[in-house]
Amino acid sequence: MGEIFFGVNLEFVRHEDKSFEWGVAKAAELGYQYVEPMVHWGRELLSEAGYFHSVSLLDDPYRVRRACEEAGVRLSGLSSHVPLCKPEISLEYLKQAIRFAAECGAPLLNTDEGAKPRWTTVEEDHVLMRYVLREAADVAEPRGILIGLEPHQQYSKTPEGLDRIYGLVDSPVIGINFDTGNSYLGGEDPAAWLEHVKDRLIHLHAKDISLQQSAAERGKVAGTPIGCACGEGVINWRQMIDVCRTAPRDVVFSVECGTVDQAERSLKYLSQLTQA
Repeated sequence: MGEIFFGVNLEFVRHEDKSFEWGVAKAAELGYQYVEPMVHWGRELLSEAGYFHSVSLLDDPYRVRRACEEAGVRLSGLSSHVPLCKPEISLEYLKQAIRFAAECGAPLLNTDEGAKPRWTTVEEDHVLMRYVLREAADVAEPRGILIGLEPHQQYSKTPEGLDRIYGLVDSPVIGINFDTGNSYLGGEDPAAWLEHVKDRLIHLHAKDISLQQSAAERGKVAGTPIGCACGEGVINWRQMIDVCRTAPRDVVFSVECGTVDQAERSLKYLSQLTQA
């Protein structure tokens, strides 16, 4: 039986104009046990100035480790989304992110197929993704780092499409990072889809979708960056919790929302459900 823990994606502080360390400390202050930082390649002005939460893969991984240790939280994973269909971007980024995860203490990283090249066919895209995932898995396997594939883009927006990507490479380090909000916006039943992937589940993005966004976008988009506070939208969290409790491994619900207040309300709501 899977045990459920609560974490938060550092996206919840992106409008606060604060640093990564500030975001980690704020997550701990709210009561979260885990955090999911976002990492980027190269250098980015706002992050370097301390006005944005993302961390460069050129930084010392121990910066992330130290911030979590000082705040008393753990890493659920790294948000490492990159277009798998574009190997000129994704391959070296993922390999570096895997090595970074191993050093900073993150057990996994999450990604998706991303925006595709405008000129490639469906079959060509899957060959490109297979190449990237096979090379990335070769780096991840000896380090024990998992790779979570998320329903987020043109191919992974359906259970069949995500299954096809998952099946491209036979590796014990490849699993599913299920996103409740993205699956719903794609027009699917999140509970049924979660049940379908629970044996492969390694991480979960706890994303709720407001009634307004649901009415405007469901069936028209493949994903969304953040959601509303958990419990204030359309997702049936009791169902999500019940399915995950029958999963073979423990899972972190990493809340994806847009503000500190939403993160606080999300944790309160989800904690009450798991204690009931």
